[in-house]
Parts: sequence; structure tokens; C-alpha cells
Amino acid sequence: MQRIRLCYTKRGRLRFTSHRDFQRAFERALRRAEVPMAYSAGFTPHPKVSYANAAPTGTGSEAEYLEIALTEHRDPGALRVLLDESLPSGLDITDAVEARTPGLADRLTASVWELRLDGVPQEEAEKAVAAFLAAGTVEVQRRTKNGMRTFDARGAVAALDAARPQADRPVDGPCAILRLVVRHATPAVRPDDVLSGLRAVADLAPPVPAAVTRLAQGLFDEESGTVTDPLAPDREAAPAAPSTAAGTASATAPEGPAA
Repeated sequence: MQRIRLCYTKRGRLRFTSHRDFQRAFERALRRAEVPMAYSAGFTPHPKVSYANAAPTGTGSEAEYLEIALTEHRDPGALRVLLDESLPSGLDITDAVEARTPGLADRLTASVWELRLDGVPQEEAEKAVAAFLAAGTVEVQRRTKNGMRTFDARGAVAALDAARPQADRPVDGPCAILRLVVRHATPAVRPDDVLSGLRAVADLAPPVPAAVTRLAQGLFDEESGTVTDPLAPDREAAPAAPSTAAGTASATAPEGPAA
């Protein structure tokens, strides 16, 4: 059995698709691309697909991950192209590697998020960020299936800063961009929880809902404060290709004198 790990996106209007909607679309893409999937046992067999830390409905993402199990060997690059062509635009397969190391989910320990706050002046966003970072704890509430839950939104935030929109991204009126790095903790702290925290400590209330996009997720490096590529260990574990130059040199090397 071969295992392939894929990175995919949720862009544009498709950020409003739920995780269940994506599962259905992806399984249809597997059938269209004629991928030789391994199936579970039992009365209702289903394709062996493992999803890791899916983004909340309504948020965009450039870094979602899953793993599939195959019954026949396939080239990851060719498989990526076939699946990408079989999915709607916006659900794009951007990377594929053969799984050569264990624990993909264990390497997803933090996410980098971008929050676009239309209608919020830059200076106001900077003051709110400073107040949030200066606070020891920022308690927020979120409704769960068991009722309202109160938890700290500050502890999981590794970095938060405010920036202006890039020149190639036109804006109509005031607009601030927040860049957020949040550790995956329990309970999970989501971008909307951080927005609730900014409202609590600085009364920051965007006039329209924030546009939220996950830019990356992976292993958090405490020293550099960066989030690393979770597929890098699989690439590094791939066997090195034989050196063509060395092979040619040995094949054309002149023979020594006969014994």
C-alpha cells in the first residue's frame, strides 16, 4: 500500500464550503481521476482518506492537508495534476509527496492566518494589537454544543501584527491586515476568537466581517517564530536519484592495461 500526502486550497467563494462538502467533492475527484484507492473493511467500505486539522467553514486557506492510501503505486506529481483537474477551481491541489515518515498530524502544531479588516484604520488596528499582546490573558466566549464556554485567547497566540494592504490589492476606504500565528492548543483558538479578544481589550469592531485566510500550517519553530513546511520531512526522506554523470563517467572510463 502506498500513501500520498496532499496539500490543497480553499479559495474564493469555495471558502464557504463545509468540510463535509469538500469530502464529497474530493471523493468524486478520486473516482474521476481513476485513483486506485484502498478501502476500509466492513459493510460500508469507504476510501482511506485521512484529513488533518481542516479550516473552519467560511475561512479561506492555502494550506490544508490530507493523506490517501493507494493499492497501486502512482507518481505523486502526476497524481496531483489528475486530482487538481478533477476538482472545481478554488479547491486546488498544490503539492503531493509520498508519505515516508510517520505523524503528519503531529507536525501541524501552528497556523499562520491573515485577517483583512475592511473599514478599520491602520492606526486603530495597531493600538488594538498592542493592547492584546500586552494582556496576560484575554478571556473570550464561544458557543459550543454544550453551551457557552469561556477560555483564554491570548496564550495560544505566538505572534500578531498589523500591516497595510499590499499595493497590488486594491481597497476602497480604510483597511488593516492582521497577520496572526496561533499554536494549535486545547481548546483550539480560532481567528474569530482573537477578533473577539481584540474587541474585549480595545473595543475593535470591524463594520463588516473579516476576510480570513490560512496562509500556512505546520510545525512551529520556537527559536525563529516561523511555521515550517509539514511535507518537508517526506521530501528529505525520499531516496536520492542515481547520479547520471557518475554513471556515464564509469561507463566511458578507459580500461587499464590487461593483466
